Amino acid sequence: MDVGDVRLAYRTWGDSYGSPVVLLHGLGGSAADWEAAGSLLGQEWRVFALDLRGHGESDWPDAYDLELMAEDVVGFLDELELDRVGLVGHGMGGVAARLLAQEHSDRVERLVLVETPAPFPGDPGPAGRPEGPVDYDENAVAAVRDQLADPGPDAADGLGDIVAPTLIIGGGPESTMEQHRQADTASLIPDCRLITVPGGHRMHQTRADQVAAHITEFFTS
Repeated sequence: MDVGDVRLAYRTWGDSYGSPVVLLHGLGGSAADWEAAGSLLGQEWRVFALDLRGHGESDWPDAYDLELMAEDVVGFLDELELDRVGLVGHGMGGVAARLLAQEHSDRVERLVLVETPAPFPGDPGPAGRPEGPVDYDENAVAAVRDQLADPGPDAADGLGDIVAPTLIIGGGPESTMEQHRQADTASLIPDCRLITVPGGHRMHQTRADQVAAHITEFFTS
């Protein structure tokens, strides 16, 4: 789908008449990361998973930052005429989802942040480049890592602008992310609760059934 100056690839699951849920992947990932959880969520919802710019089968343009990714998602919603959605993001995708919820509160029914970096300066974690060919633009990874490490002194202030009920899912002690920062983020979002699904940073893949169950329960509560 053409969205502004980029072409975005996506996959879907579920009933075309179901309430829409959009899934965003993490840094260096793709929509395929949501295959297991997306299939489960598709039993209840109409699910869309995007390849964000610079990842997977979407365009690899010259410009990368998290705000552009958030605006790409808004353009995607516009193209599909989706007024309000349940929005779920993992890692980098969670940051894009959070920015969208801050700037376009009318578009987000409920927000789920899975192992999402907090908007505070710090180590973004290991680069972890795998051996062999990759399906992402290394320029995108470098740009986003820099932004995650130094999001700006006022980045946390925007958390108070999120009006959608929000669920944060942390990966517990197996995660490479500082879990106390998940609690710090939750404390600054007006309507937010924090849960843990032990399984580390990629628990949406290794514990897809549990993550999908928590998302469904949250969206129907």
